[in-house]
Amino acid sequence: MPVLPPVPRSAALLLTSVLLLTACGTSGGKDPATDGSPSAGRPVTLENCGHRVTLKSAPRRAVSLNQGSTEILLSLGLADRLAGTATWTDPVMKGLEKANAGVPRLADNAPSFEKVLDAGPDFVTASFVSTLGTGGVATREQFEKLGVPTYVSPSDCAAGKDNDSGGDGSRGTPLTLDTVYGEIHDLAHAFRVDERGDELVKRLKARVREATDGLRVSDVSLMYWFANSQAPYLAGCCGAPGAITRALGARNVFSDTHDEWPQINWETVADRDPDVIVLGDLTRESQTAETAKAKIEFLETNPATRNLAAVRKKRYVLLSGQAMNPSIRTVEGIEKVAAGLRDLGLAK
Repeated sequence: MPVLPPVPRSAALLLTSVLLLTACGTSGGKDPATDGSPSAGRPVTLENCGHRVTLKSAPRRAVSLNQGSTEILLSLGLADRLAGTATWTDPVMKGLEKANAGVPRLADNAPSFEKVLDAGPDFVTASFVSTLGTGGVATREQFEKLGVPTYVSPSDCAAGKDNDSGGDGSRGTPLTLDTVYGEIHDLAHAFRVDERGDELVKRLKARVREATDGLRVSDVSLMYWFANSQAPYLAGCCGAPGAITRALGARNVFSDTHDEWPQINWETVADRDPDVIVLGDLTRESQTAETAKAKIEFLETNPATRNLAAVRKKRYVLLSGQAMNPSIRTVEGIEKVAAGLRDLGLAK
């Protein structure tokens, strides 16, 4: 366990609030916020990324530290149980605007540990191991030391993910949508709204079936560009873009690398010459060529890329950054790429 910093006054207040919330959660009677789940009156324990997470009662002041986690919670109808969110790359998912508007945003990027504690959380979630690790907002142990349970998306620690290999990590085993569905079930169970989780997963699976029905694109090659023009982050075989590509039955031109988002030079891209380029359309400003518009301008003017088949034929598909991360919006990614391939006349 790492050495912990001195406990600030806000942490002492947090401990008091956690105890009060726990006492309220064990008072007996049916909690209307749990949909009558069988686990409503019992502690819930989740095995999560090497941690055993126990919640004595359904969270009432959760803080979600990444957009992907936040959008799952909002999709489960839990906006009223969120005390704060942080780390956004895109506008909130369509249909969740009203729910999200009432949730305090602690920071557009990563908040400080103290800022999170000031929100008085009784549960903290994140999409990435790095968010709740050394160099992130705080370690899981730091929160747990204060009696605050934490949860990290299993997509960032399961499915053969190695986060110590440098960059954004690598995967020995391809990510599947089942891991994303598992996160939905875990969070629904934590909040004692299991039926909502079941219904949400059912809807997502139906959307995937509808998007891919009759799609024949086995001879189409794709390249996914997330950000950065000087040393572009392009998708390897096995993360969320890999899950999208496999669902479509297409081919990723960089399926031979297991790195999550390797930085690959444009000369190598020219050698692979993809049929279609899937562009991350981000609203943040931390890298170069964040928006799809900036990416297209670069591709069409740079000598190393302007003669690519996809560029000459303007074969672009635009995705949100969240759709290119393992999240509920990976399903949106499947829908949009499938629709894009049909619109480009590449689907048989």
